[in-house]
Amino acid sequence: MFTHATQPAPSSQSVPIPEPVADEIEAISPQMDFNQLRPIFQRWYHDPVAFVHEALHVAYIEVWQEAVLRDMAEHNRVAVRSGHGVGKSALQSWVVLWYLFTRGPVKIACTAPTSHQLYDVLWSEVSKWARQLHPFLLSMIKINTDRIELMDNPEECFAVARTARKEQPEAFQGFHSENMMFLIDEASGVDDLIFEVGEGSLSTKGAKALMCGNPTRTSGYFYEAFHRMREVWKTHKVSCMESTRCSPDYMEAQALKYGVDSNVYRVRVLGEFPRQDDDTVISLAQVEDASTREIEPDGRIIWGLDVARFGNDRTALCRRQGNVVTHKVMTWRNKDTMQVAGIIARMYDDLPTHEQPQTIVVDVIGIGSGVVDRMQELGLPVIGINVSESPAIGEKFSRLRDELWWKGREWFEEMNCRLPDDETLMGELATVRYAIKSDGKIKVESKDEMKKRGLPSPDVADAFILTFAEVGRGRQKVKRTRQSSWRVT
Repeated sequence: MFTHATQPAPSSQSVPIPEPVADEIEAISPQMDFNQLRPIFQRWYHDPVAFVHEALHVAYIEVWQEAVLRDMAEHNRVAVRSGHGVGKSALQSWVVLWYLFTRGPVKIACTAPTSHQLYDVLWSEVSKWARQLHPFLLSMIKINTDRIELMDNPEECFAVARTARKEQPEAFQGFHSENMMFLIDEASGVDDLIFEVGEGSLSTKGAKALMCGNPTRTSGYFYEAFHRMREVWKTHKVSCMESTRCSPDYMEAQALKYGVDSNVYRVRVLGEFPRQDDDTVISLAQVEDASTREIEPDGRIIWGLDVARFGNDRTALCRRQGNVVTHKVMTWRNKDTMQVAGIIARMYDDLPTHEQPQTIVVDVIGIGSGVVDRMQELGLPVIGINVSESPAIGEKFSRLRDELWWKGREWFEEMNCRLPDDETLMGELATVRYAIKSDGKIKVESKDEMKKRGLPSPDVADAFILTFAEVGRGRQKVKRTRQSSWRVT
């Protein structure tokens, strides 16, 4: 394989990079001999930007992407923190293919904290770009579901996907090659144990590493790459404002939903690490970590239903089974009590018995009491509670709502729970604040107080905390034994 011989002799000085010559790639054909191919691959060795333009036919590369690509050629360790949707996955895909085609032997280990992030997002993007290679280059590789290899030397020249989980921390182990690269996507969510176990491979002479992600945590390996280990890592920060891929509507929506001073806005838009606020009930790091865990649901199934009170508020339904919120929170607008009860009854009856909730908790404030009455008539296992009433622990909390939010906080603190990929839920959970009153009791910010801060009502998050209401509170009906009739308009 000619890539084995394309490496120029190492040099301590920078090598001049010629301008890309796109016509050369068009001239490549299977009939060309090695001496004809050598100049192209030698140029790409030092110039990943030229490779992306010429081999992948990318007409426009973001300014920040070009800077990272050039740093990958010059440095062994590069870390990128960014807002959402700036083009991280495309960049990482380009780096994988550039390194695979310009080194030999070569091994590239790609990892992420969840199977979804690794296979459905990162590896899907790598495969997409691989198929856009120049036809001659594409004919040299074999694309599998978790591996891309050069066909003439598949055992020594490949890129592979491996999930990085705390339970199986071997993502970086077992790799040995003259040319090694480790690519870590959503690195802020990768447990430190993964890096500790793989430290030997990462410290191999000449090994390269690229970490990318949203900066969700103020601790851990990814965080330290921008702080204590900054001398070792070449770092980049990319905000949504620096990418043409990001819609101004998205940035405006994040500002309206969470506030420009919120940690959610800092992380998702500015690419900044969250402030270490001590007045939010649940931290952004906690909810982000929960979204990366792979835990199977087990235990009681409880639904929390927060019924809209006013015009722009949403009716929200959260479904939790033990330590797992099993689905994204569902929301509806402009539904009356009969319609809401009918929607929930239909959902309940459409499920097999083992997936039906043992309890449906509804906040009776406002029109919620009417929904509870109708659901009781329909025979659903509903509990109506008033979150403004006295809590079970009166010496610690002023209202039941405060107590429920604190139970939600403790659920996350156990670090054995999982959330779905639900940005609205995660954002709202990380936005609600609390204070300690003069009598020592904990008071969680109310919906009205949040609206005074210019933020919308956290209906989705409130549906979640309703799932922590104690069984036995309020009014409960036994499970229905037959379907009742209802009408949804």
